[in-house]
Amino acid sequence: MSSTQDLLPQVDLGNTFGALFIGAAFAAILFGVSNVQAFIYFQTHKDTGMTFFKLVVIGLWILDALHLAFVIHCIYYYLVTNYANFGALTEIVWSGKLQIALNMFTVWIVHFMYAYRIWIVSTGRSRVLPMTVGIIVILTLGVAITVTYEVYKSHLFSDLARIEWSTLMYLSTVTFVDFVIASSLCYLLATSRTGFSSTDTFLTKLMVYTINTGCLTSICSMVALTTCAVMPNNLIYVALEFLVTKLYVNSFLALMNARYYLRPNDTEHVNISEFRAHRPSLHTSSDSKTEDLQESRMNVFKHPQDDEGFQAVKRPIGLMIDTNSSSV
Repeated sequence: MSSTQDLLPQVDLGNTFGALFIGAAFAAILFGVSNVQAFIYFQTHKDTGMTFFKLVVIGLWILDALHLAFVIHCIYYYLVTNYANFGALTEIVWSGKLQIALNMFTVWIVHFMYAYRIWIVSTGRSRVLPMTVGIIVILTLGVAITVTYEVYKSHLFSDLARIEWSTLMYLSTVTFVDFVIASSLCYLLATSRTGFSSTDTFLTKLMVYTINTGCLTSICSMVALTTCAVMPNNLIYVALEFLVTKLYVNSFLALMNARYYLRPNDTEHVNISEFRAHRPSLHTSSDSKTEDLQESRMNVFKHPQDDEGFQAVKRPIGLMIDTNSSSV
């Protein structure tokens, strides 16, 4: 009895399990947003059959749902099942370890899909940039495996302070990869300008969209990194990591739905196979290069074997409009 009373003053539920509870609540809200994002994607691609990116969206949604389930079980274990059992509050429950592993795996999957997008967008150009990004993303998998192994060796929350170096290394790596991916996408989009004012405006919107979604995940990772470095003895940074997973899933789904969000309401759909400009000055030896840049720009949303047949939502002068093509 006296040992329990001695432990009571040392337990601050506010910045430990209270922080986890708040993080779980916001994670549930963001999971609802990802549900809406996935619904929009399948509604706008309901006539295309099962494609590669549909499988990716389904897989990310499953990982996101499992992560939230583990988070809820973790909170329920500490605050309900072991209510007033201060001895159990010092141990890391199995669902807490699994949610960390799922967090890292989901973030890596999203980074890998972004790297794959960069590879597709760079079609017809030098492969140095996408290969560099791909190597960086693959190397981060080793960091994630190392951190997961260190977490699984830990049994008490006090052990997390001992492996603080691994958490800081992982969060720093994630933030760095976010910067590399966002800057690479912006560079590829910026060098894909065609000279049409409407098309270039669309590219500018895409670059702003890419920067905004990348900044959101990077800011959350940076805040978690800062709180881990400054306050390693509480669980605020763990609560922030709950949100990191949801933000990454939502950022990728937002990219998949970007053409839906950025599409004007009063434009006609143009089939990409007919995206050819009838301008005399363009009928030179550089025709193939110009067409490669146009197709590369469109590939930011399109798998090369995707049957969805991405259709541009702009109306440049002299384009051949296919009115029989299905809209997305």
